[in-house]
Amino acid sequence: MQAASRHFRAKGGKGLAIGDLMQKLDLTHGGFYRHFGSKEELFAEAVAKGFEEAAVRIEEAIKQAPAGSEVRTIIERYLSLKHCANPGDGCPLASLMSETARYPRSLRTKIDRAMHEHFKRIIDFLPGASEQERGRNCLILFSGMAGALNVARAATETEQRKAILEAAKEFYVKAFCD
Repeated sequence: MQAASRHFRAKGGKGLAIGDLMQKLDLTHGGFYRHFGSKEELFAEAVAKGFEEAAVRIEEAIKQAPAGSEVRTIIERYLSLKHCANPGDGCPLASLMSETARYPRSLRTKIDRAMHEHFKRIIDFLPGASEQERGRNCLILFSGMAGALNVARAATETEQRKAILEAAKEFYVKAFCD
């Protein structure tokens, strides 16, 4: 599942032939359908796996962060050139959500559940007087950072990418850390 998750985050799901993906994963076409009802079902599971991987990376970064700088660390790692250059290893929110919006509601519900499970692991580090307020801040922060990351990924020049990421980092650090 990890290989499929990274493949979808790197390449997207539309236009992907199951045969090509199965060859990459060393599975047969028939083997695929024993595990999944459709490519969309695999996509939903791959996105959920991507959120699990992202949560582990965030938790590792938080453990290494000095006390009180956890949110700053999350922002700096998320809005890094490394994350920008490697969508296959990055957050599925940034790499796949615009595509996810086009899938049937049943699949989006599974993906939404995985996204919210991911956010539950982070929510307590965000500012806010209540869990509801921290949850709102989490949604605002990650949707904004994912958007900034996508804009940076669309830029053709490295300096332009850096400028977009730095401006977003500065904004989110001021909004959520200061």
